[in-house]
Amino acid sequence: MKTPPPLPPLPANPLVSVVVPSYNQGAFIRQTLESCLAQDYRPIEVVVVDGASTDGTVAVLESFSGRPEVRWVSEPDAGVVDAVNKGLARARGEIAVIQSSDDFFLPGCFSAVAEGFRKRPAAGLVFGDVERVDAEGQAAFSPRQPRYSLARLLARELFIYQPTAFFRRGLALELGGWNPEIPYVPDIDLWIRLAFHAEVVQLDAVLAAYRSHPGQRDRHRQNIYRDYLRMLELSREIPAAPRRLRRAAAAGAALLKFRYGGPWTDAELTRAAWQALLLRPALLFSPLLPKHRLVPGYFALTGLRRKLFGGGPP
Repeated sequence: MKTPPPLPPLPANPLVSVVVPSYNQGAFIRQTLESCLAQDYRPIEVVVVDGASTDGTVAVLESFSGRPEVRWVSEPDAGVVDAVNKGLARARGEIAVIQSSDDFFLPGCFSAVAEGFRKRPAAGLVFGDVERVDAEGQAAFSPRQPRYSLARLLARELFIYQPTAFFRRGLALELGGWNPEIPYVPDIDLWIRLAFHAEVVQLDAVLAAYRSHPGQRDRHRQNIYRDYLRMLELSREIPAAPRRLRRAAAAGAALLKFRYGGPWTDAELTRAAWQALLLRPALLFSPLLPKHRLVPGYFALTGLRRKLFGGGPP
């Protein structure tokens, strides 16, 4: 792969812009905004793009009217991708992060990220780990990621969680921001495009809390798989990448099909698991691909066991 052109230098203390798309998240958005304002790093700005919420979100936003760091608008939009792109265009910071209105940052997050960009001037994306929390904000667990590589990102062995992904806003805008043609994976798509055009830095730190609750978009697994395939079709970078990276991307699609299940037969899911493994032999050592599920008939036997005895798969 060609070495990306150098990025413009950052100021000593770059402005960090937090773009918060929101729609009917009045139960959570106060904690989101307070976690931004409680950071020990300055300068920051918080740009909230609300899609004309009807649940009291606007009242929460109005309560921050005395904070100059917070700017917001509430108006109809075309969905979360439209809201994010509006927010990125209205923001002014050299560094940006897209924070869901139901997640929140942990103390020290912005300082750690700014130091990461300072140490690695070629970085276009800096990310860390998340703490998974429940709907009440109580810690559930903190998943540990493998070390970053572009191949692991393409193969879906490594997850860059949106609230921990800080990036060069100018570069993201040059690359087109979030793609409205793939509304369920626009963040994954942007991380991959940034990775082809700049250095990616992984911090050994838990930066944000990622909330699990019934209304989340990432529960729409069939839509995620569909849009991931579409992302591969639309990509300019992946078809021109070295063969090992193209194979990693194909393995990632097969792994998503296998893990997310759906309207496929037992044989199709087993075939997807084997396809992922053959394209990416490193998956043999990954917990993402349990080896017993490579056995033909496993999915059918598991379904029968559930019907007879209840419970989930081992």
